[in-house]
Amino acid sequence: MSEHKLTTFELKSVAALSSVLVLRMLGLFMILPVFALHAGEFSHSTPFLIGVALGIYGLTQALFQVPFGAASDRWGRKPLMLLGLLIFAAGSVIAAESSSIYGVIVGRALQGAGTIAAVVLAMVGDLIRESQRPKSMAIVGASIGSAFTLSLMLGPVLDHWLGIQGLFWLAFGLAVAGMMLVLIAVPGTDKVSSINLNESSERVSAFSVIFDRRLLLLYSGTLSIHAVMTALFLAFPVKFIEISGFNRNDMWEVFVPVLLASFLVMFGFIRYSTRKKRTRGLMLLAGLILLAAEIVLSTGSAGGSMISLVFGLWLFFVGFNTLEALLPSITVSEAPEGARGTVMGAFSACTFIGAFLGGIIAGAIYTRYESTGVFLFSGIVILIWIAIAAVSRR
Repeated sequence: MSEHKLTTFELKSVAALSSVLVLRMLGLFMILPVFALHAGEFSHSTPFLIGVALGIYGLTQALFQVPFGAASDRWGRKPLMLLGLLIFAAGSVIAAESSSIYGVIVGRALQGAGTIAAVVLAMVGDLIRESQRPKSMAIVGASIGSAFTLSLMLGPVLDHWLGIQGLFWLAFGLAVAGMMLVLIAVPGTDKVSSINLNESSERVSAFSVIFDRRLLLLYSGTLSIHAVMTALFLAFPVKFIEISGFNRNDMWEVFVPVLLASFLVMFGFIRYSTRKKRTRGLMLLAGLILLAAEIVLSTGSAGGSMISLVFGLWLFFVGFNTLEALLPSITVSEAPEGARGTVMGAFSACTFIGAFLGGIIAGAIYTRYESTGVFLFSGIVILIWIAIAAVSRR
């Protein structure tokens, strides 16, 4: 058995586990670019409650990360993955059948409660040798980032054909497909080899991991970028349609080209920073690009400029996608060997707390200050994180 490459068993295991996460994330995130455009279709809808519906999954996902991981230690990984996907499927049905914004909020909360990320990461540790875990975590992280980006591209396209209820029913179908994949392709505990039995693990307390200064920077980073991401999808679609006269069914014509154009720059950044080993510097640069994006977006919103909004959206995705790729990778590298699961659990929790807070706060700000206020709030959030990152680096 080579110590320098993944075995066939390990490759199949990582591919199956990554695919399960991808299916769940597609169902969770496809509504983000379009949900605010359907606000009028739900009774009792307000900008604040739309923000709650967009971000509530982040709160429940953060709350259930640790309980699901602990339960999987006792009752097994596959049963908890199946339970999480079943809860996600139930939430999707409730949201699809709801005519009230409150029903959608309950459905989205259940979607988040069916969290399986911590369980999947723990199972990667079960199945993969220590020498190959960083590579496996990178594959899983890349799959998550790709799923998120793909969901933002597919959401507006599929919304044109299926509508918002159809997207929720599609999320249900993806959850069922994920359960089938867990049953068929994910190895059971009886198939796990003894590759990890002789490994010695460094024991690290959860407290020291969570409050490690280097990791706090990364936790705060993922919290910040996902807060402003949720805020963007609350404020941008409505403002863009108001200024441009676009039909909501044509929003994919904006998001897809902008996302693809942002990838070209992001991939170049990642390749250069990896080759030159300057990932920390790129992290700060991406933060500055995000800050510039929020300034351009707020200016375009206040001045009614469609060109500024589109350019700001492109800048946003350049910065966001770069950080979405960098932050998990750096976190995995910084995590102590004996606490990688704990670190990634905390990182995931911060990701979804950020999404929740972004939806709640942006909804409240939008009620009074509309899109311009939301973009300015997002700029302040990013500016604070850049200051923290600069001080930490020094």
